[in-house]
Amino acid sequence: MKKVKGLLIMLLISLSLFGMTSCGDTPITYEQITPQEAKNIMDTETDYIIIDARTTEEFAQGHIENAILIPEYEIAERAEKELQDKNQLILVYCRSGRRSKIASDELVKLGYTNVKEFGGIIDWPYDIVK
Repeated sequence: MKKVKGLLIMLLISLSLFGMTSCGDTPITYEQITPQEAKNIMDTETDYIIIDARTTEEFAQGHIENAILIPEYEIAERAEKELQDKNQLILVYCRSGRRSKIASDELVKLGYTNVKEFGGIIDWPYDIVK
């Protein structure tokens, strides 16, 4: 009986140290896509949101049509109010790709499951709204 009790204690200690996740668990992350893939989604899909993660000033200088401005530094406080469906397709861009990666990572941490980051507007070869 003492051996069984000792083994159970060791098992509990091991589980608490190493977690109880299975080897098959994969962390949820955002998907990196090209501007061309993002444009194809915009042309063929209907249920998506485009997030511009730049500043108000940058957005005013020109942005992708139908994009919603949520600067990268405001994602954590605004996302759950403005992006109700955590399973909806969300396309994210910024100027060069750095802030869109930060914003996409934050969205995933908040529980959004279908986030695609496509870099910066400087690499966007299509029309923009001014």
